[in-house]
Amino acid sequence: MVSQDDSIAGKGASSARMDDRAASADGTDERLAGVARGGAVLPALHWRFCFNLALTLCDAAMFMIAGATVLNLRHETQQLYSLRFGFDFGAIPYLIVLACFWVWSLRTVGIYHRHVMGDGYQVNALLVQGAVVCWTIQCAFDYLLDFKITLTSACLMMLSGLLLTMAERVVSRALIVRNRRKGEYAYGTVIVGSPHGIGRMLQFLSRRQQLNYRPVAVCPIRLNPETNLIEPDRDDEAMRRQIDDNWGWPLPVLEYDDYSLGRRIVGMDAQTVMVTDELRRYSDNYDIFSSRMESLGLEMAMTASAADPSNHEIHVRSIQGTTIITQCMPQYTAGRRLVKRVFDLVISTLAIICSLIITIPVAIAIKLTDGGPVFYRQTRIGLRGKTFKMIKFRSMVVNADALKKELAEKTGQTDRFIFKMKDDPRITKVGHFIRRFSIDELPQFLNVWMGDMSVVGPRPPLPEEYERYNKLYATRMLVKPGITGPWQVSGRSDLSAEESEALDVAYVQDWSIMGDIVILFRTVGAVLSHKGAY
Repeated sequence: MVSQDDSIAGKGASSARMDDRAASADGTDERLAGVARGGAVLPALHWRFCFNLALTLCDAAMFMIAGATVLNLRHETQQLYSLRFGFDFGAIPYLIVLACFWVWSLRTVGIYHRHVMGDGYQVNALLVQGAVVCWTIQCAFDYLLDFKITLTSACLMMLSGLLLTMAERVVSRALIVRNRRKGEYAYGTVIVGSPHGIGRMLQFLSRRQQLNYRPVAVCPIRLNPETNLIEPDRDDEAMRRQIDDNWGWPLPVLEYDDYSLGRRIVGMDAQTVMVTDELRRYSDNYDIFSSRMESLGLEMAMTASAADPSNHEIHVRSIQGTTIITQCMPQYTAGRRLVKRVFDLVISTLAIICSLIITIPVAIAIKLTDGGPVFYRQTRIGLRGKTFKMIKFRSMVVNADALKKELAEKTGQTDRFIFKMKDDPRITKVGHFIRRFSIDELPQFLNVWMGDMSVVGPRPPLPEEYERYNKLYATRMLVKPGITGPWQVSGRSDLSAEESEALDVAYVQDWSIMGDIVILFRTVGAVLSHKGAY
C-alpha cells in the first residue's frame, strides 16, 4: 500500500493498495517485462550513458589539444615516421590513438564510475593513476613503431593532458553539483528500514550529494522478535516526524510486502533500494530481500560500519554444499608495508632537509620568547598501544599540561577524545604563528624517520584518551599514527568528535600509498587555507 496523505506525499492522494490492475494501468507490468527481457533503458542509465559519453569525448579532446600543442611547440610533428615498418603515421592519427589510450586508461582506473563523477580529490587521484598507465602505453607504442618522439615530449604531452583534463573535470563537476541540486544526475532511491534508521539515512544523504542517491520513497519495516521475520512498521507518526526532521519535504511511504514491494518500486522508476538497520547483511532476511530486488534489476545499497573493510579482497567458495567466504586486506601484506616504510623514509628525509630554512629560525624564536625548551616531548600511544615520545615545537606555555584539565572542564570537553578550543590561553605568540601554518608539527618527521610514526595516519592519542576508546575506535591504533591524516584534511578542529573518529577508523580499512599521496596534497591545501586550525 502507498500511504500518501497531505503531510507526507504532498499530493493529496488517498491511501490505496496497489493491485495487479493498478500495476498494469501505471505501466509497472510493462517495466517489469522490459527488465525481464533486458531491453528496458531506465532514465538513470540514459543520463549516465550520455554524461559518460560527453566526459569521454571531452577527456579525449583535452589530451589531443595537449598533444598537438607540445608536438608543434617542440617541432616534432615530423618525427612520426615509423622506422621499423617504413611508413608515415601522421600527427592526427597519432593524436587520435593516444587519445584512445588516454580514455581507456581512465576507464581502467574507474574514473567514469557514477560515484566518482561529482567527487573532487578522488577524481584527481584517479586521473594521476590513469596518466601513469597511459604514459606507459604511449612509450611502448612509440618504441614498437620506432618513432623519434623524445622522452621529454612524451612526458610533456602526458603532463599537459593531465592538467587540461583536471581543469575540464572541475567544470564538469560544477555542472553535476548544480544539476544534482535540482534532483538530476541521481539514482531514484527507496529507503527501507525502521523509521529511526530511515531518518538517519535521510540526514546522511542530505549531506552527501556526491553519492547521487535521490530518495523518492521510504518503506518502514520492523523485525518481529517472535518469528524473526520482517514485517511492516505502521507507526505513521514516527515516520512522518523522521521525514520532516531529516529531509525537509514530503516523501511517499510504501507499506512493506514480501512479493509486491519490488513491483511498486519498479513502478516508481526507482533504480536503487537502500537498506538501513533492520535488514542485517549476511542474514537470511537480507539475502531473501536482496534476491527479490535484484531479480527485478534493482540495485541494493547500504552504508556499512566504519570498521567494515571496504578495500578487502573477498573469495567465495562452495565446498560440499557449504559456502565459505574468506576476506583479506591486501594493503597489510609484507610487501605493501615495506613500500609504506620506504615512502615514509623518503618523505621524512626530504622534509627534514628542506625545512631547515624554517625550523632553525623558529627554534631560535621559541627560545627567545620565554627561555623555555624548544621542543616539546609528550608521551603518545602508537602502533598497537605502544608508547613513544612525540616531538613538536613548543607552542604553549611550559605548564600547558597542568592547565588542560581545568580548561577541559570549562569548555565541556571532558568526555571528548581530542581536546581543542579556539583562543586557547596556553598558546604563546610564536605558538599562534607556528600552529596556524602547522610548523609545530615539522619535528615529528624525526619520529617518522625513527619508525614511531608514519607520514600519513591517525593522530597519536594521549594515554588518557586511549584509555577511553571503545572497541571500534581503538582499531585506529592498528596502523602507525601519522603527522597528517584524514580528519586533518577534512575540516581539522572544526569537525565534530564523531566525524573525526569515523574518518580515522575508515583510514585503517582503506589506506593505500596513492591515498596517502592524495592526503599529503590535501594537507598543503588545508595548511594554506587555515581552515579549522586552532
